[in-house]
Amino acid sequence: MSRLLYRLGRAAAMRPWRFIVVWLVLVAAMAGLSGVAGGTLHDNYTLAGTGSQQATDLLQERFPALSGADARVVVHARSGKVDPAKLAAAAGELRGLPHVSGVDPAQFGKGGATALMTVRYSVPVTDLGPKETLDLLRAATRNLDAAGYQVEFGGQVPENVTAPGGVAEAIGIVAALVILLLAFGSVVAAGLPLAVALAGLGVGVSGITLVAAFTDVATTAPTLATMVGLGVGIDYALFVLTRHREGLAEGLDVPESVGRASATAGLSVIFAGFTVLLALCGLVLSRIPVFMTMGFTTGIVVAATVLSAVTLLPAVLGLAGRRVLRRRDRAAGAAIAVDSPRVRRWAVHVGRHPWPWLLAAAVLMLTLAAPALGMRTWPSDASSEPTSNTVRNAYDLVADGFGPGANGPLIVAVDLRKTDRAALPALRDRLAATEGVASAAPPQASPRGDAAVIMVTPRYGPQDERVTGLVDRIRADVLPPDTEITGLTAAYVDLSRMLSDRLWPVIGAVVATSFIMLMIVFRSLLAPLKAAVMNLLSIGAAYGVLTAVFQWGWGAELLGLPHSVPVSSFILLLMFAVLFGVSMDYEVFLLSRVREEWLLHGDARGSVSTGLAATGRVISSAALIMVAVFLGFAADPGLVIKQMGVGLAVAVALDATVVRLVLVPATMSLLGRANWWLPKPLARVLPTIDLHGGAAPAEAPVRRPEPSRA
Repeated sequence: MSRLLYRLGRAAAMRPWRFIVVWLVLVAAMAGLSGVAGGTLHDNYTLAGTGSQQATDLLQERFPALSGADARVVVHARSGKVDPAKLAAAAGELRGLPHVSGVDPAQFGKGGATALMTVRYSVPVTDLGPKETLDLLRAATRNLDAAGYQVEFGGQVPENVTAPGGVAEAIGIVAALVILLLAFGSVVAAGLPLAVALAGLGVGVSGITLVAAFTDVATTAPTLATMVGLGVGIDYALFVLTRHREGLAEGLDVPESVGRASATAGLSVIFAGFTVLLALCGLVLSRIPVFMTMGFTTGIVVAATVLSAVTLLPAVLGLAGRRVLRRRDRAAGAAIAVDSPRVRRWAVHVGRHPWPWLLAAAVLMLTLAAPALGMRTWPSDASSEPTSNTVRNAYDLVADGFGPGANGPLIVAVDLRKTDRAALPALRDRLAATEGVASAAPPQASPRGDAAVIMVTPRYGPQDERVTGLVDRIRADVLPPDTEITGLTAAYVDLSRMLSDRLWPVIGAVVATSFIMLMIVFRSLLAPLKAAVMNLLSIGAAYGVLTAVFQWGWGAELLGLPHSVPVSSFILLLMFAVLFGVSMDYEVFLLSRVREEWLLHGDARGSVSTGLAATGRVISSAALIMVAVFLGFAADPGLVIKQMGVGLAVAVALDATVVRLVLVPATMSLLGRANWWLPKPLARVLPTIDLHGGAAPAEAPVRRPEPSRA
């Protein structure tokens, strides 16, 4: 593989326009194809095997009017009461909207100052675009607005409307450009990683649109894929570019330097990208469609960025020539600094005093992780939105006028083919008498009389911790056999429980597969074990910071949230898979350089300081770029993306500082030669993968490691 990458990189550097034209055609073709044959995004929240899903399936089969999307029109009179005649006129307008199957009779809250109309759609919410929904709802209720009423919109349809994207991406790109310019002192060197990453990102995102034509792809999948793809794409290009600059500093000509950079750093990019893909594949074990699509769509973008780093980047490096260097360094024979003396001195210092630094770093990471012990995960709803959002205003008006539970009613679905219809009144009475229930509506039969529903209003809002106990009590003590409960709140209970149950299998699979891959690459048992433990520390600390910021409210307002909110149920799985893969990127690049020095000189402690000095600047720059990109996405209006951005930024910052600059040199100094120990039986069966290969380097004599004082 290294020789192949060497030849590929050298050929691209010598004939750059061939490769550049191929990539331009590829980007244009993928964009055009996705525009013609691409599909639309659909959220598939099917929770196979859960009670809420069974009830939902029954409604879809026998209550089609209740199985589609819904919207809530909340009308509030600032003084007096809402006029029923004006509501009736608005209801007539609403019935004429596209895909509307009916409008429920208006309900009036206490005092009559607030009215609620539920609009039923005949299609799922993902089949409705923003122009077909919120704008049309506003147009249909313009007479209420003209009458001086406050009109707000809630429910599935308005909550599915997302603000146009682009701001987060722009923040990340500008920040990355500034960091690269400061790091390299060359506009060309700063712009190349961005251009290459954006090319790979364009191909990957177009691929997601094409995949959506054949299967359901979550609506947030492109945003998540862009966030991860932009970060790793710039990093991958940055690592190859840095190794190329080192080659130029050694006096190599441009094609030879590009070839060797592709054979060494390019091979590390491939294995780092493969590690990210392995981590994302762990989401398949969640068996929840929306998570599975987020995993493989993000994987498409990561694969595209890897491809651009090993094919397009060598071409543009060849075209740029020595312009990737600072102006004063472009002259032949100019001394070019390729490592960081400060990082070397720091690594030597930590290596001489490993125990104090190891204990201090471990205490810091565990302290940051401590709040995660009290983490409460729960899907986000309209109450998490800022007060400038109509869905939040509708939520508050419903809570004030009808009680907090009216924002998350429970739907009891009864199969009358298996349950006596005469038992429905008694069931309704038992539901109304259940602790935590505010009211239970009379049973409503399906058009064919083979099913019935009972609408139950809890005393608690959808995010109240007590709703889980209420749902469990109803299922265990009230419902007869073959009867289940659904609705937003019940689905939240099932989703949170399912994610908690499947978190550990995902963690186990991701850690195990990454450990095996690193063991093969570095031919060591302790190095990949240490990497896995440190990654888990970084993730735990990120979980703790998320808990403090969002659940405890230590900074929620700075992020545009009106109050503290639970950590989204989606975060634990998504963040673990993405972060474990991204953290392994830095581990692969750092350890490959350390192992290279170890194989050349056999000095356990010296190889760590030399490896850190050689990679310290580039890893710090890469981490700063990733942190900037992820923090840019913290400005996204979606709570899941916002929390992902904050959590990933915190974890990457800790990984690049506390882990790479303290824990790695401290532990590797203590372990000494044991860092690279591999039992002989394993050594005989494991394949040998050389991350330090290339044409010329592969044929250079390698000195056998000697015992080290460390």
